[in-house]
Amino acid sequence: MTGTLVLAGTPIGAIADAPPRLAEELAAADVVAAEDTRRLRRLTQALGVQTRGRVVSYFEGNEAARTPELVEALAGGARVLLVTDAGMPSVSDPGYRLVAAAVERGIGVTAVPGPSAVLTALALSALPVDRFCFEGFLPRKAGERLGRLREVADERRTLVYFEAPHRLDDTLAAMAEVFGAERRAAVCRELTKTYEEVRRGPLAELAAWAAEGVRGEITVVVEGAPEKGPAELDPAELVRRVGVREEAGERRKEAIAAVAAEAGLPKREVFDAVVAAKNAARDAVKDAARNVGGERGSGTVKGGGAAR
Repeated sequence: MTGTLVLAGTPIGAIADAPPRLAEELAAADVVAAEDTRRLRRLTQALGVQTRGRVVSYFEGNEAARTPELVEALAGGARVLLVTDAGMPSVSDPGYRLVAAAVERGIGVTAVPGPSAVLTALALSALPVDRFCFEGFLPRKAGERLGRLREVADERRTLVYFEAPHRLDDTLAAMAEVFGAERRAAVCRELTKTYEEVRRGPLAELAAWAAEGVRGEITVVVEGAPEKGPAELDPAELVRRVGVREEAGERRKEAIAAVAAEAGLPKREVFDAVVAAKNAARDAVKDAARNVGGERGSGTVKGGGAAR
């Protein structure tokens, strides 16, 4: 008989937000896998609960190596509780590998729902929340960060990001560059903690504020791209959108169909724009080659005359 993997949400700030079942699961688990065992100790003390099971660390550095060990414990019938420092495991935190491995072995997985920085920030942002995308952490390198942002420049759903405080000003500046300086956003800092703060405004304004220095755990919520009518999308923009999708791995046929649907245009119109751009690029290469050839020919004649 196999055991059960339990993913437990932990408070993102106020300890009183801990779900009642968390204490029960901590006390009953055969194994508690914690992102930081010291923070787990502080959590159990605050909740007044004592773990009877084995406590092991499970963080980014040992996640790959420790997953097989935990899966074997589950296969042997253990109830394994997974907790991270704050929020739900596997949401930009360790857990995905373990969940996937457990499911592959036919082991049951359940959850203790708890606080979520993503949903809390969305609710407080005053931005549309009916449709949203969670993008996690952006790459640290500037070029990769810009590339990732450009991938979602036309995304109409509200975007949610996690960010480190020392990179916040660079990230907001990059967002203002890619999304537009006036795109609305909200920076949610230290949610449910003593110094909770939600700063709302245009991206450029927020970037200037963050340049002065910001502390704490950060969640950034950004308004989705405004809807564009067919008249606003010139052929060059249609071609660019198709190119972005192709770079992301879509076949050209599917990319053209998706862009046409987004723009409210016939697929043929987008197809024609792509073909025209391709032909223009090919003709430009031919013209350049002819010019180079002409220059070489005139150089040969001059050289011959001089030799004579």
